[in-house]
Amino acid sequence: MAEDKVQEAPEGEAPEGEEGEGVKPKKKLSMKMMLIAGAAALVVVGGGGTAGFIFLKPKPEAAGKAGAKKAEKKGKKDDKGKKDDKSAGQVREGPDGVLFYTMPDVVVNMQTADGRPTFLKLKLTLELPDQATVDALEPNMPRLQDMFQTFLRELRPEDLSGSQGTYQLRMEILRRVNLVIAPSKANAVLIEEMLIN
Repeated sequence: MAEDKVQEAPEGEAPEGEEGEGVKPKKKLSMKMMLIAGAAALVVVGGGGTAGFIFLKPKPEAAGKAGAKKAEKKGKKDDKGKKDDKSAGQVREGPDGVLFYTMPDVVVNMQTADGRPTFLKLKLTLELPDQATVDALEPNMPRLQDMFQTFLRELRPEDLSGSQGTYQLRMEILRRVNLVIAPSKANAVLIEEMLIN
């Protein structure tokens, strides 16, 4: 009988089967092996962390430029004490005392007949007669951006084709800007960049 052939093994050893081959007992890891495995793990993790730090840290030139930009932004404040941010435009002086106000880029999803997603990106600059008009424009930027979004979303790519389409776009944007900043008035709208994708 098979049961008679199985002999009881001493504690820590597996019993022998019918063929007489025994299963080797499990060995416990010695303290020395655990220390070596722990040291190897530390070397791997520490080496990976060091490599990541060295290769992923910003280059000194980029860090210097970023620090200079932050310092410049901290130093810039308008008359009301507000700090400049990304939603604010940039003002440059032009000829004959006019000011050019470059607005933040406007990106909208346009309507198409076939339902394909088509995007319009506009970079607009407003020609303004004086600083008072700039002061009237800046607090109204959220209104202007909302007005641009609703107006431009209704356009189709074929509405902007050719010089006539670009001219009509300028006039519509100028009309809307002047409605928002009334009684002040912008002189012109300049399209610096128009991309349809």
